[in-house]
Amino acid sequence: MKDFSEKLKVIPSSSGVYIMLDAHDQILYVGKAKNLKNRIRQYFQNSVSQTEKTMILVEKISDFRYIITNSEIEALILENNLIKEHKPFYNILLKDDKSYPYIKINLKANFPILEITRKLKDDGSKYFGPYMLGINPNMILDILHSVFPIRSCNIELPAKHPKDRECLNYHIGKCLAPCTNRISKSEYADIVKNIISFLNGDDKEIRHSLMSKIKSASEKEEFEIALQYRDQLRALDKLIRKQNINFPKEFSLDVFAYATNGMFGVINYLVVRGGKIIGAQNYQVSEAGSDQDILSSYIMQFYQKNPMIASDIIISSKLIFESELKSYLSEKKGSKVNIIVPQRGNMHQLLEMAYANAKEHLSSTISAISVKEAMTRTAVERLKFALNLPFPPKRMECFDISHISGTDKVASMVVFINGEASNKMYRRFKIKTVIGNDDFACMKEVLSRRLNRLTSTDESFSDFPDLIIVDGGKGQLSSAYSVVEPTGIHLIGLAKREEEVFFPNNSTPLILPKGSLELSLLQRIRDESHRFAITYHRVLRKKHQTRSDLLNIPGIGAKKARTLLIYFKNIESIAKASIDDLMNVDGFGKTHAQSVYDYFLSIRNDVFYHD
Repeated sequence: MKDFSEKLKVIPSSSGVYIMLDAHDQILYVGKAKNLKNRIRQYFQNSVSQTEKTMILVEKISDFRYIITNSEIEALILENNLIKEHKPFYNILLKDDKSYPYIKINLKANFPILEITRKLKDDGSKYFGPYMLGINPNMILDILHSVFPIRSCNIELPAKHPKDRECLNYHIGKCLAPCTNRISKSEYADIVKNIISFLNGDDKEIRHSLMSKIKSASEKEEFEIALQYRDQLRALDKLIRKQNINFPKEFSLDVFAYATNGMFGVINYLVVRGGKIIGAQNYQVSEAGSDQDILSSYIMQFYQKNPMIASDIIISSKLIFESELKSYLSEKKGSKVNIIVPQRGNMHQLLEMAYANAKEHLSSTISAISVKEAMTRTAVERLKFALNLPFPPKRMECFDISHISGTDKVASMVVFINGEASNKMYRRFKIKTVIGNDDFACMKEVLSRRLNRLTSTDESFSDFPDLIIVDGGKGQLSSAYSVVEPTGIHLIGLAKREEEVFFPNNSTPLILPKGSLELSLLQRIRDESHRFAITYHRVLRKKHQTRSDLLNIPGIGAKKARTLLIYFKNIESIAKASIDDLMNVDGFGKTHAQSVYDYFLSIRNDVFYHD
């Protein structure tokens, strides 16, 4: 470990953010501190309290920097922003696509409907959730619509001219038809209040209503209807069983508990709304830092993706930045947020439940977590040495070309960060300038277009790759190198047949050990780029084949083929259409309809004959 004794002497005692760097100035870890001097010194003291993961981090630290902030809350926010921007190896980073479903009721609407959404807006709507733990919000909506006859359509109400007649939902008792003025706004609002009461945890009325409907339908000998209500009642019971223990109705809490073995950890997030548990989720953690750092960082990132609903947050240990986190979340919510570490009572019971879940998940999945760590971060570290790179390739991009005999030429760009696929950064390209079957020219075009966008605001292109991989051998690599060389980005080619790794200006390939972590990582990213490219190629080919199939029909030109596809959506529907169906298409009389019908009839007969 490098001697930092002199540098440690001049660190200020101010609040701020510190940045740990490796020998190549790559950011390893970002942390926050109320006292920078004390916090940074702790890393380089031989303390038995350091976790195994932290000790691994310390061994890699070659330098550090720090940023002084005007306040401790600024340090909290800056740390979060730097983690998102640089994605350090040893920090928690929640995936961007992780958000949960909510049930939404727009109370500003005259006759509100129930909707499922993953995006919360400040639009006067009331949101319930988030739903997880196998609790399907669609099932909840089915139960609500079977008991409360509110509309499910998106027609704007009240309309200037009410509809002449009600839809089927009115006639089967699932809607009170506000579209024909059969219910007043105030009467409808009373029904919405009952729905809100149920979503807040009161299931007595809805249970009573379902049981009454079962009894009424049975007495009328409408047994099929009675069975439908019975199924809804069973679904309600199943939902309530999943919600487990009933707590006081005023309980609307978010609970976070962290369990660790010193190397890996699990955070359990427990959701309580209206005194009922409506969800729980485990998040695997393999980051350095103290329990407090990990928990506060997770909570910050979690609420950036999932808006504040509850006013009380229950956590498993006191946080150094607790008051700052509380202020930040209160401002974000627009009302006071409490952070509580309960010692007894119902809240403590919930916390123990969350901790037990985290601990059990850690125990049952420790081998899977270890495998994931090996397949991702450890593989990236080993790839650095295998390819003789100056630092681990945190961001890798792989490119592949797909076509058939030079037609429908496309390319894919897939991105792996810290050894894991980053699907949201994948991009695909149509080849624009290459005529005929020339994979080398296609690769040059795609890489030129990608590298020309390094200054783009699109994160997929603006982030500088540490390593570019092309799917192919010496030929593909040479054409790619002419484009990549000026940027200084490291480049390799991976040939499929023998899994040989080629380097620019070197005819001797590197043979990585079969089954090694580094080769497996290269194979995963190469196979993913191939899959992504060929999927896009098939989409284009099918689209063109569909259009060309229709152009084979006598009397059908490009315009009518397009009209058919717009009307029927796909060729399968066109093939099944009757002559009357076809005559409903704009511009299609009996002659054109008969021609299309006969064409697909002949295909069906031909298939039948040959079978």
